[in-house]
Amino acid sequence: MNQIKKLLIIGFVWPEPNSSAAGSRMMQLIAIFAANQFEITFASPALDSEFMVDLASFGVEKVTIELNNTSFDDFIIKLNPDVVLFDRFMIEEQFGWRVAENCPQAIRLLDTEDLHCLRTARHKAFKENSPFQLNDLLVEEVAKREIASILRCDLSFIISEFEMKILEDVFKINTSLLYYLPFLVDEMFEIDLEKLPSFEERKHFVFIGNFLHEPNWNTVQYLKEAIWPLIKKGFPEAVLEVYGAYPSQKVLQLHQPKEGFFIMGRAANACEVVKKAKVVLAPIRFGAGLKGKLLEAMQCGTPSVTTSIGAEAMHGNLFWNGFISDEVEEFANYAIELYQNENLWRQSQKNGIAIVNECFQKSQFSSQLIDAIHTLSNQLESHRLQNFMGSLLHHHTLKSTKYMSKWIEAKNKN
Repeated sequence: MNQIKKLLIIGFVWPEPNSSAAGSRMMQLIAIFAANQFEITFASPALDSEFMVDLASFGVEKVTIELNNTSFDDFIIKLNPDVVLFDRFMIEEQFGWRVAENCPQAIRLLDTEDLHCLRTARHKAFKENSPFQLNDLLVEEVAKREIASILRCDLSFIISEFEMKILEDVFKINTSLLYYLPFLVDEMFEIDLEKLPSFEERKHFVFIGNFLHEPNWNTVQYLKEAIWPLIKKGFPEAVLEVYGAYPSQKVLQLHQPKEGFFIMGRAANACEVVKKAKVVLAPIRFGAGLKGKLLEAMQCGTPSVTTSIGAEAMHGNLFWNGFISDEVEEFANYAIELYQNENLWRQSQKNGIAIVNECFQKSQFSSQLIDAIHTLSNQLESHRLQNFMGSLLHHHTLKSTKYMSKWIEAKNKN
């Protein structure tokens, strides 16, 4: 077995685990590779952020890179990584051809985060007030880019079983190019609940989400306009606290203390906020992937009420840790019932533990992932020979990307 030791991650942004589920996901991946003695370099063209994680404290080298610049070629030739992980398809579009050209033997991995084409098509259907159909994906412009990126890579991490099925059934992607990898967390036990605030110690409803993510902004609008008035009518003392990174002015304008609707801004510690809340509300109407906020609620022992899209691919055949509803009045009634019924609330907590342990167990996935990468390393040539569409896309699509990039670089020098 080849010993793979050097990993380059090319990030869309610097990881902010306290701002978004994507940031948490990236840190989970880093932890798995670090635990298996990989030397990790994280490179990104993004600007630094005051909220980004200190990568050095995790033993990860941080490198700033430039778009459309041959300096990246010099950088990757010198680094000579065994594995390159692209953070989202847009990064693979920018740097994939340079990696393939300068380090052809490096395994190329893609972390999709979620299927952007699914999120985009659902958003479009929502705005047009039309039912979403899977065939909508076939005419979605971003799908052509995203699927091409998946085909060009040796292996793509897919976070949702529903999205695995879409890639296999709708886009006819060979399963050898796909690897199911959900959020990965530690095992939970019922005794863990005793360390958390009790039913009596908790108060308020809570929503938490990064406002740079359009589905989160839409969810808060929906809460404010349609659901919260019904909850207040049935439960006048109710209070909802809305937390989230990067709130815009339009978000802040929803702050209405007299209506029990509080816009709290960024949470210093998201987990602490959720632990103190009694119920998480997440009436998500479009989106894709898995919802980090709902997994975090389970880990914090906080039951939730969400929609079918919110809970999609998150609980297998297990009971949800609260309720799932797409109807406004039913959603509001479920929220009140879950808040006030202690027995129901406690059972929902236990349901959450079962979901965490059944669907998101770190020990179940992490060692298998490293084994899959080592196997891929040993069979890389034959693996790529069998992926003719991928090599075809490298030959044609990336030729155009390459020369466009070189044209931009030349233009920038003038």
